[in-house]
Amino acid sequence: MKINNSLLNFVNGMLVTLPSSKTLTLSWNFGSMLGMVLVFQIVTGTFLAFYYTPDSLMAFSTVQYIMYEVNFGWIFRIFHFNGASLFFIFLYLHIFKGLFFMSYRLKKVWMSGLTIYLLVMMEAFMGYVLVWAQMSFWAAVVITSLLSVIPIWGPTIVTWIWSGFGVTGATLKFFFVLHFLLPWAILVIVLGHLIFLHSTGSTSSLYCHGDYDKVCFSPEYIGKDAYNIVVWLVFIVLSLIYPFNLGDAEMFIEADLMMSPVHIVPEWYFLFAYAILRAIPNKVLGVIALLMMIVTFYFFALVNNYTSCLTKLNKFLVFLFIISSVILSWLGQCMVEDPFTFLSPLFSVIYFGLAYLLLGIFMTSKLLFK
Repeated sequence: MKINNSLLNFVNGMLVTLPSSKTLTLSWNFGSMLGMVLVFQIVTGTFLAFYYTPDSLMAFSTVQYIMYEVNFGWIFRIFHFNGASLFFIFLYLHIFKGLFFMSYRLKKVWMSGLTIYLLVMMEAFMGYVLVWAQMSFWAAVVITSLLSVIPIWGPTIVTWIWSGFGVTGATLKFFFVLHFLLPWAILVIVLGHLIFLHSTGSTSSLYCHGDYDKVCFSPEYIGKDAYNIVVWLVFIVLSLIYPFNLGDAEMFIEADLMMSPVHIVPEWYFLFAYAILRAIPNKVLGVIALLMMIVTFYFFALVNNYTSCLTKLNKFLVFLFIISSVILSWLGQCMVEDPFTFLSPLFSVIYFGLAYLLLGIFMTSKLLFK
């Protein structure tokens, strides 16, 4: 009885009596939508795992078996495939909203959120490889080989992940197990993310997280979260009408170890990262830039200053940062030729320049406005 009461009190504190700012807009729905999509992906992925075989000779065929032979297998596969895109759409919206409203002031919330982002990127990459198509196989070869730049242990780590001297069926099994287990770790970190958020309170459209404008989470925000149903209806309709529009034609060709695709392009949500990696000819510097692309935002947790005079400047710089990220995503799917070989390094510099400019301004804001 005590355990049940404790659980009920915990849920009640998280979803009913939680003090929430009365100025939260629909952009605060992004977080709840991400939670729904995460559960949706776990459920659909579990059903797909029942019929998937992590074997290099059978993986591609089992995907086709799920699509054509398993009852309603096609709908689970289509929803899981497009669900990944839906997750990243709201993940990026959630991150950009956090930058707009300076959510990095909530240090534990910000850092746990970035950790979730890194794990979700790993999860999405491993799921992409499981199809064992031309594009996903060669993406696995390219991305895993990047770990070889780690000093001393790099080549050993790559060989360990490959379970040999190349990407093989053993590598596929390794990715399948991780792809199945990692979402549960993500769920635990998401729970920690929510606990940190509820202990400090959320930021708001007033750029504050004090106790002077609070209302109970339920029923107001439970009702506002119900707007997510509209997004789900749109998602279902678009997934059924345009099931593979966000995919690549090479994903319908079985992996060929002897011939790589002419033009390797990752999924759309990795395009900006791929553009940055491809913009730097040196392998080591490219991997460092790829890592710093996310790690840079951990430094935002060091910001202890908050000056209301900087809110408009912050919005302007974040808006420019979003534009540079979108342009990098476009450059990521372009051929390696002029003028794209010039534009990719240029916008990579702009991407990092804006991030560090934003960080620098807030780190020195006390001195600027003393």
